[in-house]
Amino acid sequence: MRTSNRFIAAAVLVLAAGISVPSHAGSLENMERERALMLESMLTSELTPERRQAKVEMSRNRLIDLERLVLRDKSLVGKSTPAVRAAYENYDLTFLVHASTEHNRTLMDHWLQQVGVSTESLMNARVGRR
Repeated sequence: MRTSNRFIAAAVLVLAAGISVPSHAGSLENMERERALMLESMLTSELTPERRQAKVEMSRNRLIDLERLVLRDKSLVGKSTPAVRAAYENYDLTFLVHASTEHNRTLMDHWLQQVGVSTESLMNARVGRR
């Protein structure tokens, strides 16, 4: 009986320690999460055009600040993690708002061009099942 009580007490301590450790997302991770939410809003067919525009505009404003934070984040300097390398190697996709402004394009047009989709190919595409 005492062994099981000790086991339960140890299990509770381990769980409590695991729960109390805060998770920390860096500036790059936060920016990537916001960019993914914005792209999801742009691409979903479940939103009305007005609601889509509102969500994209709200995400765009957040992304402006998050992109600036990442560009100025001293903790990323010298890091060679795959996420950091990929972010800076793909500037036009990572820093989407800044890049679209620099190229004088809308967010959607800039993103589509970066992933290799043109307006012409979209207009020629057919909706269907595979």
